[in-house]
Amino acid sequence: MVSWAFVDRGSFARLVGWRLLAWWRLMSVYRRHWQAVMDVSGLAKRVNGRVYMPRLMRVTCDGWADRVTVRMLDGQAVKDWSDRIDNLAQGFGTTSCRVALVKGGRLLLTFPRRDPLASPMPALPIPEEPTVGPVEIGKQEDGKPLRLKVHGTHILIAGATGAGKGSFLWDTIRGLLPAMRAGLVEIWALDPKLMELSYGRELFQGRYAAHPSDCADLLDDAVSVMQKRATRFAGLQRSHVPTVEDPFVLVLVDEVAFLTAYQPDKQLRQRISAALATLATQGRSVGVGVMAALQDPRKEVMNIRNLFPDKIALRLDESEQVDMVLGDGARDRGALADHISPIPELGAGVAYMRLETSPEPIRVRAAYVSDADIRAMVAYYGQAA
Repeated sequence: MVSWAFVDRGSFARLVGWRLLAWWRLMSVYRRHWQAVMDVSGLAKRVNGRVYMPRLMRVTCDGWADRVTVRMLDGQAVKDWSDRIDNLAQGFGTTSCRVALVKGGRLLLTFPRRDPLASPMPALPIPEEPTVGPVEIGKQEDGKPLRLKVHGTHILIAGATGAGKGSFLWDTIRGLLPAMRAGLVEIWALDPKLMELSYGRELFQGRYAAHPSDCADLLDDAVSVMQKRATRFAGLQRSHVPTVEDPFVLVLVDEVAFLTAYQPDKQLRQRISAALATLATQGRSVGVGVMAALQDPRKEVMNIRNLFPDKIALRLDESEQVDMVLGDGARDRGALADHISPIPELGAGVAYMRLETSPEPIRVRAAYVSDADIRAMVAYYGQAA
């Protein structure tokens, strides 16, 4: 066994090590404290002097978390457990708890033992082959690569100042550079703050706008491209395949709330909001996607947020904002975006994602793209052009 552990640590951990750890955690932590935690948190029930206790069924472990399978009491709901995630985390000595419904009556409780996302990640290498995605932009909490789908969807990114929204924007651009060189992707950038995307404006080949009126014109051009494609594709194809003639168009909007809510010109606000709504409802089937970033997720600021299938919540100021971004119940299931550290080394780029294909939020961290990395990207793309 010792020789096996030294020679092939991966297979030893998978077949023996994690099973031993799971047994030890089951006996020393969960079974030992189960009754007390259930009583104190109110998840155990007493009826006519008889105690009814949720059943601890199974514990599994991997490199970063314990996963505990539980059978709820008859009549209990997932919300009864999600409302008590702080009690469960404190009771079993972990920093957090996530609740997910496995199937009728069974829950999966995830208790992290360590944080693989605690340290910032440098910018990832530029891909060698052109691809429209999913593009690798960082790491998931379980240590797996974070690959973000951009083609065939729209993405909303929300986070407070300094939360790291720019990392998601620049990582996406970085992952699409080879496809841009090959003519399969065009990135159109709207940068009303003149602070984020302007640093690499040469990458966008003239499709860059900062003044609100120019932003409105660029959005109208994107709508025109979308409508012309829809006319040509009608009756011939139902989904878009990127080609040099019909490349995937990704519209990046930094601080979209400035254009849709804070812009003093009412006509421009209405024009921009109408164009964004049109792109978000009709664009993805013809190869026009939108990735929008904002600080304030309130409905009156961004009233088309439900048109974005995929959503990302970085550090937010209030707990109520988590559900505004990720949808009702996301925070109850463990998306604690309001608890992300404001210290850049610890929290910048850390986020919770909720994808169209899965209702469960996942915790991720985007790689940090520095100013030097952006300059190298501009040089890299300029040589190809």
